[in-house]
Amino acid sequence: MSGNNLIFLVMDSCRFDSYQRAKTPNMDRLGLGERRYSFASWTSPSHYTYLMGMIPHRSPQGVFASEVYKQDFVKWVDRLGIDGLSFKSFVPNLSLPKVLQDHGYRTCARMSLPVLNPTCHLNKHFDDYKLMANHNDFAGMVKDIEFDEDEPQFYFCNLGETHYPYMLDGDSLPHISGVHGVFKRMDDELGQAQQDQFFDERQMQDLHQQQIKTVEYVDGVLDALISQSPVGTHFIVTADHGECFGESGYFGHGPIVHEKVLEVPFLEGRKK
Repeated sequence: MSGNNLIFLVMDSCRFDSYQRAKTPNMDRLGLGERRYSFASWTSPSHYTYLMGMIPHRSPQGVFASEVYKQDFVKWVDRLGIDGLSFKSFVPNLSLPKVLQDHGYRTCARMSLPVLNPTCHLNKHFDDYKLMANHNDFAGMVKDIEFDEDEPQFYFCNLGETHYPYMLDGDSLPHISGVHGVFKRMDDELGQAQQDQFFDERQMQDLHQQQIKTVEYVDGVLDALISQSPVGTHFIVTADHGECFGESGYFGHGPIVHEKVLEVPFLEGRKK
């Protein structure tokens, strides 16, 4: 096998302090999580950035952006165990799955959010790209993940559990119609938006607490994935963007300029 298996998990909408407040013993096994910043405030452009081979940044000061990008691309040498990778390895395609395919990887994507469906522009240089039937099915993804000792595997997974409605349904979900950066349910049709009373502070706090619970759920499912992965598999766990829970009058993400929408957790490590 020419490189390390790579598992790239994106907890959709998971802001940093939700991860920070959650109990995550399995993520802790992989590495120390830190606050980083997404390049975008909503799902599709953020995933595109990650599939370019970039990761959430630290918002460094006093440096040229070009140097930050260069250093980020060099880190793939250690992650994959492939010597000589650099920014030049990624051009002109600027595609992580393309680089991995060129080095003998089987590339697979498992998506939860409909904006990442197989007909979108992200479905390129993947041998296997699938939108899950249920947007809360990280467990189903894990059952579908296989490893081959003769061929390195790349699995890129978008996890919907941490996205609104945070695994809530029915009477447990505060009423909201139209689109507030997200759908009430993933399979809702766009209709005429109605004017609703905004969530009150208690509802915001409850929704934030529920996102924390979904991080803990994801961490529990992660245990099985770590267990079945071969030694040397490299894991990246992050989010595509954050979420607002009432800060400055905002809820959700998307057309929102707020620090909490860009704060994300980031951790990585290799199974030993």
